[in-house]
Amino acid sequence: MRLPSQVTVVDVAPRDGLQNEHAKITTAQKVTLVNLLSEAGVPVIEAGAFVSTKWVPQMADTAEVLADIERRPGTRYPTLVPNLRGLERALAAGSREIAVLAAASETFSRRNVNQSIDESFVTIAAVCERASLAGVRVRGYLSTCFGCPYEGDVSAERVGSLTRALLDLGVFEVAISDTIGVAHPGQVWQVIDAITKHASLSKVALHFHDTRGTALSNVLAGLQAGVTTYDASCGGLGGCPYAPGASGNLATEDLVYMLNGLGIATGIDMDRLLAASTFASTRIDHPLPSRYFQASRAVRR
Repeated sequence: MRLPSQVTVVDVAPRDGLQNEHAKITTAQKVTLVNLLSEAGVPVIEAGAFVSTKWVPQMADTAEVLADIERRPGTRYPTLVPNLRGLERALAAGSREIAVLAAASETFSRRNVNQSIDESFVTIAAVCERASLAGVRVRGYLSTCFGCPYEGDVSAERVGSLTRALLDLGVFEVAISDTIGVAHPGQVWQVIDAITKHASLSKVALHFHDTRGTALSNVLAGLQAGVTTYDASCGGLGGCPYAPGASGNLATEDLVYMLNGLGIATGIDMDRLLAASTFASTRIDHPLPSRYFQASRAVRR
């Protein structure tokens, strides 16, 4: 079985992981979480989002978080922006990399960003153009690539063509996202096959949720297909407020444990990663779903 020798892990906990939490998490606590992930050697940490504070109040202090974190040399700290207004806020706060959102289903696009897919691409085009002028890199998320909570099945060919369209707008990488956690390995291969007709896998990342317990098997399918960048969230924090039933993201610890076992390098220190998840566990009002984290706690007892 041919597998890559190295994988890039993008930890989305400070944004995707925390955005739905009901417990109040202070700016200082978010800064600590980002710093702990940096110390663990995580190469990419999604530090926050410049979105509507009315709809996502947990992200209201992203500018303050960016100002206070200790930036580790070589580590990237992207922030999510939904539109030009969000981009201007991100630029003012010193963001050097941003992420934009698109969807592979019309209904989800309208529920998530209040625009059709075509309308959202007009917005993304404007954001990419402005970001390019500012020297800021743009990552793209493509949601509902394996299924939509409102429409059901999503065409793999549509995912492939939308991936190409995002790259043509100027994003450097597209995170193919299983927003509601319905993907299985066979479907992963099918979607990746469709994407390869339109784009190089060097410009593709995979973003899985573990709703049905298939996230790690989906990563293995992605590795076999040649994808080398994976999103995860320390402790398994996160979900999607617009996707009913979506549980947490793939846990970073679970991912790194599997990759270590396969001899695939990530540059991440597991003990320090667990320290980040342990800190997060004390700031939320529910147990972390990460299986590795739960096992490590049981061993300590």
